[in-house]
Amino acid sequence: MSNEDPYHIPVLLEESLQGLNLKEGNIVVDATFGGGGHSKLILERLQDGKLLAFDQDEAAVANVPDDPRLIFIPENFRYLKKFLRLHGIAEVDSILADLGVSSHQFDTGERGFSNRFTGTLDMRMDAHMTLNAASILSGYDVMQLQKIFSEYGELRNAKTLARFIVESRMERPFTTTTEFASRIRPLVMGKESRYYAQVFQSLRIAVNDELNALKEFLQQSYEVLKPGGRLVVLSYHSLEDRLVKDFLRSGNFSGDPEQDLYGNRRKFFHLLTKKPIEASAAEQARNPRSRSVKMRIAEKV
Repeated sequence: MSNEDPYHIPVLLEESLQGLNLKEGNIVVDATFGGGGHSKLILERLQDGKLLAFDQDEAAVANVPDDPRLIFIPENFRYLKKFLRLHGIAEVDSILADLGVSSHQFDTGERGFSNRFTGTLDMRMDAHMTLNAASILSGYDVMQLQKIFSEYGELRNAKTLARFIVESRMERPFTTTTEFASRIRPLVMGKESRYYAQVFQSLRIAVNDELNALKEFLQQSYEVLKPGGRLVVLSYHSLEDRLVKDFLRSGNFSGDPEQDLYGNRRKFFHLLTKKPIEASAAEQARNPRSRSVKMRIAEKV
C-alpha cells in the first residue's frame, strides 16, 4: 500500500510506545492490529520478545509482516484470555489497544461505516457476523432503536429519529448509506456532519457490540497482565473513554471504589496519566482523525 493511501495512520505512535515501557524479552499484545503501524514500531524496539496481535477484520491480514516474533490472531480482542491460553501464554508484560475504526474501514465505501460514500448498510468489523446495520434498521422496534441512538449516539432527538425510521421503512426499506442519510436529513439537529457521525457511530456500536467487547477486554487485560505490566488504551469517543477511565480507577465500570475485608480501598492500577494524553496540534494537522483521541496509561498494581 502506498504512502499516499495508507491503510491507517497510527495515532500517538511514539507516546504509545513510551507508555508500553518495553523491555528485553517482553511479551506484548497489540489488541487492535489494523494497519500494523503500532506493531511495526513495537517489533523494531522489542529485543528477543514476542508480540501477539489481534484483529477481527479480515482486511488486516494483508498487513501482517513476516516476523517470527509476531503471532497474528484473527479474532476480536474480547477473546484475549482464551487465545493467549491457546498459545501457552498465562501472563504478558504490556497491552496496547487503539480503539475505534481504522481509516481503511472508514474510507472503504462498501463497508458502510461512513455516509461520505455510497455503500451497503453493513458496518460489521467481522464479516462473519450475521447482524448488520441494515438488519437493525429494518427489524428493530421504536424502543430498541431509541435506546441505540440515545445511549450510543447521545442524540437529543433519539425517539423522534426512531419513530421516523419505523414509519419510513414501511413505505420502502433503507438501501444504502447515502440514501439512509438523505432520508433522515429533515431530522438533523445542529451541525449536519456531527449528527450523521453520531447516528452512524451508534449503529456501528450496536452492530459490533463494541462496548460489551471493550468491557470484557479490559477485565481480561487486568487478569493477564503481570504485576507492574502496562495497559495503554486510545479511545475516540466519550462512551469508550468513560469505561476505560472508570475501570482503571476502580476496577469496575460503575466508577465506585471497591473495598477489601478491612475496609481499605482496593487498587487495581496505578494511573500514569491523571489526565488523558491528546494529540498535539501538529499531529492533528497531519491526521485529522487524531483530534478526538484520549490515551490513558496504567500499570497493574
